[in-house]
Amino acid sequence: MILSSNLGYPRIGINRDLKFALEKYWKNGISLDELQQTADRIKTANWIVQKDMGLDFVPSNDFSFYDQVLDTTFMLGAIPERFKQEKDLEGLDLYFAMARGWHNDQGKTIPAMEMTKWFNTNYHYLVPEINANTKFKLNPAKPIDSYKLAQTLNLNTRPVIIGPVTFLLLSKSEDPSFNPLNKLDEVMDLYANLFKRLREMEVKWIQLDEPFLSMDLDGLGEDAYQQLFNRFNSHHGRPKVMLTTYFGDLFANRDLIAASPFEGLHLDMTNCSQPERVLASVQEGQMVSLGLIDGRNVWKNDLTKTLNTIKEIYERFHFENIVVSPSCSMLHVPQDLRMEKNLPGEVYLWLAFARQKLEELSELKKAGNRNFTPTSFFQNNQGDVQSRREIAKIEALQITAAHKAVSTKRQSSFAQRKASQQAVLYLPVLPTTTIGSFPQTSEVRKLRSQLQKNAISYEQYKGELEREIEKTIHFQEKIGLDILVHGEFERNDMVQYFAEKMDGFVFTDNGWVQSFGSRCVRPPIIYGVVSRPEAMTVRWATFAQSLTDKPVKGMLTGPVTILQWSFVRDDQPRSETCRQIAFAIRAEVQDLEAAGIKVIQIDEPALREGLPLQKKDWPAYLDWAVECFQISSSGVKDETQIHTHMCYAEFNDIIEAIARMDADVISIEASRSKMELLQAFQKFNYPNEIGPGVYDIHSPNIPDVAEIHDLIHNALEVIPAEQLWINPDCGLKTRQWAEVEPALKNMLAAVKQARKELAG
Repeated sequence: MILSSNLGYPRIGINRDLKFALEKYWKNGISLDELQQTADRIKTANWIVQKDMGLDFVPSNDFSFYDQVLDTTFMLGAIPERFKQEKDLEGLDLYFAMARGWHNDQGKTIPAMEMTKWFNTNYHYLVPEINANTKFKLNPAKPIDSYKLAQTLNLNTRPVIIGPVTFLLLSKSEDPSFNPLNKLDEVMDLYANLFKRLREMEVKWIQLDEPFLSMDLDGLGEDAYQQLFNRFNSHHGRPKVMLTTYFGDLFANRDLIAASPFEGLHLDMTNCSQPERVLASVQEGQMVSLGLIDGRNVWKNDLTKTLNTIKEIYERFHFENIVVSPSCSMLHVPQDLRMEKNLPGEVYLWLAFARQKLEELSELKKAGNRNFTPTSFFQNNQGDVQSRREIAKIEALQITAAHKAVSTKRQSSFAQRKASQQAVLYLPVLPTTTIGSFPQTSEVRKLRSQLQKNAISYEQYKGELEREIEKTIHFQEKIGLDILVHGEFERNDMVQYFAEKMDGFVFTDNGWVQSFGSRCVRPPIIYGVVSRPEAMTVRWATFAQSLTDKPVKGMLTGPVTILQWSFVRDDQPRSETCRQIAFAIRAEVQDLEAAGIKVIQIDEPALREGLPLQKKDWPAYLDWAVECFQISSSGVKDETQIHTHMCYAEFNDIIEAIARMDADVISIEASRSKMELLQAFQKFNYPNEIGPGVYDIHSPNIPDVAEIHDLIHNALEVIPAEQLWINPDCGLKTRQWAEVEPALKNMLAAVKQARKELAG
């Protein structure tokens, strides 16, 4: 029998209801009850859609107010000690303080938990802090309340729970000698209690997410999974468990997975290199869930091909039941294509958002249970899939040759370039800058909206933004920054802005996906050949430079980040698409240089997140990713200083590749981890210059001078002063001027103090 399931559904609401409710709640604009009502409406609407599609397994507990890993931390009572000490913090306010930081009535600032990327996606999670003295306490209210709410709709849902091994492997410890996996027995006790509570409520199945099974595991990781399997080797005392993996290939861990005692196994078939050998490891009687619908991209599934795959597996392996599923949670795709009214007609026919993917699952289930006879839905699907293939063939013929061969190396070594740049820039020790953007106020956003609605002319819009740029330039001069930025007020998003100015992209009106918390983005869709018809940033950069004698950075987004933060065409290698973007950015870099811009930043925050989950695939990816950055950056003179920015990623594994990029200056997120990320640079003799962030821009807390001074001191223990830059963690777009002004002034005061100490 063919069944259908979902692993998770977008949780921001059809009109970003969660985003707006959260931001109102944080500003005391609505009550906790009103926020909870919004959440319940979103959950209920999601369940109704999935129920109407006839899914056999509908997830619950996939909703989150901020992040599913933070939910698990909270459920297990793993509250960092600095938050436990605040007696006024409890419930959801404690939860949000852990995510966003806290400023108590006595003026004490409590930093938020560290944030990093969820495997190789653009989603962020809060890193659990597990130490030897961590005391756990189960708080099962969230999964239980979610299950009860679904029961009011006559739905017996499948609660989604992050597994104990993945939770601990995602965690960090302040003590480098302590491994959070040492807490596995304690954590499994809580899971056993949770499973018992769910069984008492007559929960039939649990979805236990263990994505680390798709990654390279060391001996400790393998032992941890074996302990998990041994602990729950009996169905007695718990519901049935669907062991769920995604994002990577299970082949390397197939023998370990074969030892699983759980009643179901989900496979991400979009990333499975040898599915037949993995399927051969499935035990008799185990229910198999096949992730055949891509949960991370927006293209229609070739249903005829997928149905044939299901049939082949069914006939070869004789599974009693096969569950057709998305590859992973659909958290990573927009909610409903029907919301889009302005997409080009042919591209619209090629797309499937979350609701449409549910329809695909429904039709595959129907066809499978009709002795693999396609439904009428398949005919239209096949026509749309075929039309996309035909256009791709025509497009390939139009591309007469690859881009001209170019050197991917700078003209001279870094040491020579540094001397040339210093002769032009005259920078002091510990030079200061920001990452690029300044606050996008409601007034700035209103201007953009008025322009789109033709309520104001472009000249009016341009004049208002120029006044905003002038104010920002003068503020930076006044506080004493060394390298200035224009503020990026014309930009809606660091990727979308550039994508809108290049060919080969289309854009949605409502294709929002969650990045973290209330932060939502609308990824562009790459459907064709990427090229740059004209200059994209030169006008704004040169205007800003005309206002000051200090250098103003030209600000660009790098090719790998544009690729990673877009929905990428799946009918050619990602490397080829990235090279097309790289040549477009290279042309922009050369135009900026020709216009007199002496410092150019090419942001690549997504370089690390694009790294494949298994190390065997790393060299190929890093080769083309580094090459694409070099294509973008290498066409300038020695005296032009190239910066790049990366954030929220562990650099230890890719530090040599970062060095090969050969940017003159790299700035990185470092404040939340208290400069722990610099360990990579301590172990590796990084040759160029580094700007570790000295305050966390994702928190509303304003760091004081002493706090920033301490971080500068920590950085100087790892990085020589002549290589060290001082800057915030990331762009300031999401902050308010009332936060930015004192924070930057404090940063400059701390730098002034550090310079005096170095001079002494």
